[in-house]
Amino acid sequence: MSKAKAPDIGSISAAQLQELKAELKEPLSPPLFQRVEWLLETLEFLLGVIEQKTHSVARLKRMLFGHQTEKASNVLSGARAGAGAAGRTSPKTKAKGHGRKGAKDYPGAKTVSVPHPEYQAGQLCPKCGKGKLYLFKDPARLIRIVAQPICAATGYELQRLRCVLCGALFTAPAPAEAGVNKYHSSVGTMLAIMRYGVGLPMYRMDKWQNYFGIPLPAGTQWQLMNAACEPIEGVHEELIKAAAQGSLVHNDDTTMWVQPLAREIADSGATEEKSKRTGIFTTGIVSLTGDRQIALFFTGQKHAGENLTDLLGRRSPDLGKPLQMCDALSRNESKTVATTLCNCILHGRRNVVDIAENFPQECGKVIDTLAEVYRIDGRARKEKLCNAQRLALHQEHSRPLMDNLHAWMKEQFDRRKVEPNSSLGGAIAYMIKFWIPLTRFLEVPGAPLDNNIVERALKMAILHRKNSLRYKTSRGAKVGDIFMSLIQTCQLNRVNPFEYLMALQENAEVVKKDPTRWLPWNYRQAPVVVTDTS
Repeated sequence: MSKAKAPDIGSISAAQLQELKAELKEPLSPPLFQRVEWLLETLEFLLGVIEQKTHSVARLKRMLFGHQTEKASNVLSGARAGAGAAGRTSPKTKAKGHGRKGAKDYPGAKTVSVPHPEYQAGQLCPKCGKGKLYLFKDPARLIRIVAQPICAATGYELQRLRCVLCGALFTAPAPAEAGVNKYHSSVGTMLAIMRYGVGLPMYRMDKWQNYFGIPLPAGTQWQLMNAACEPIEGVHEELIKAAAQGSLVHNDDTTMWVQPLAREIADSGATEEKSKRTGIFTTGIVSLTGDRQIALFFTGQKHAGENLTDLLGRRSPDLGKPLQMCDALSRNESKTVATTLCNCILHGRRNVVDIAENFPQECGKVIDTLAEVYRIDGRARKEKLCNAQRLALHQEHSRPLMDNLHAWMKEQFDRRKVEPNSSLGGAIAYMIKFWIPLTRFLEVPGAPLDNNIVERALKMAILHRKNSLRYKTSRGAKVGDIFMSLIQTCQLNRVNPFEYLMALQENAEVVKKDPTRWLPWNYRQAPVVVTDTS
């Protein structure tokens, strides 16, 4: 067989790619154009990743095809090594229970009390005839689940009477439950939950509603969500002010696409210098203030560090430096506001995971050490230790482990056991370089080990990007940021997001006057003045 000829590889700029998409849009049908556009954007992404030369083949493979987890048992495939490896190969103990949801796991279900049709409290027992029956405090529970559309509709047929002589028409008045407006305020709130909380695109909700015979066009959906966002913008501003006072701030960002902003970047690319920033990002920030957690999202051209600078600009000057947790990218750090920097130890571990197939023993040493540190941190959470107690626990048990790991990593270079330019050398060098911020949890009370909380929050924006591909307008990006911030903050503080957003809609006028009393953790104590939301 003859060897396949390599294709001619050319180059295309971002502006040229936008022009190509514009040329293909008209001659191609919308479904076909969407597929071609997806292929072009995928190719652009892959070429960008390859040009950066920062991703290994193993990581690129996982980016393309996905992976289950980065658990040690999956990463090392049985070739475990390092201290304490023995004893952790035994399978996990199966959790008790059958795994099914019980009736008590449905707090949102409507409750209907059903009295016994034959017996009542106080009468004689029909079985023994001696004892008296009393009301058992724990009733038997059943759950009945019925399917329904996202938004249901009710049609009202108002009877009309016409005079046979003069032709006057008399129409029955609409009942109170018919309301004044066609769409109840709950519709915009539900759509926002589905789009920004669940990641369901508007065209899919449009299709869903059509299946049930209740049309809800995408354009109408946007109008309702935009209207639902206006009365809660003040609450979002108060969340930003409260987050600025936090003692610990997590931050990170992910790429995003805002159509008009991307067009401006493409148009200016031919006339301005190449150093002009061309990326668009959604920054996620999670601030811890006491026992409260506040999530914020900001979409635009600013990096995570610049958005953090803007946030901390609202911080009270009486407060000291906050702890900041992020990965080791310089763009995540504030250039003008001082923080106590902590770096995510899992990013260092991930560099090791990428090469574990080639260096199972060396990587096992790192993975097992960090696993033991996480077990110690889990113990602190289980025992509900305060920050000072948690620090003492880590200093007693985790410091010897980390000191041993640090000495081992330095020994690999000092004794030339590892080539510095190899993939293993790069992974070890990364941890040595950022050792102080990576191990801040051994020095500062309350310092976290990783940045998982904000990375989980950013999955909300990533899901939106994956399903909807882009924001069509800058206003759409702003609305998305506001709803995602409120929804994620509710989840972090164990508040029902739909009930909370509905409370804001039903008390819109009061909320606008004093948004500080309508935050997720105090809105139930606010004075309720329900406005007409029909």
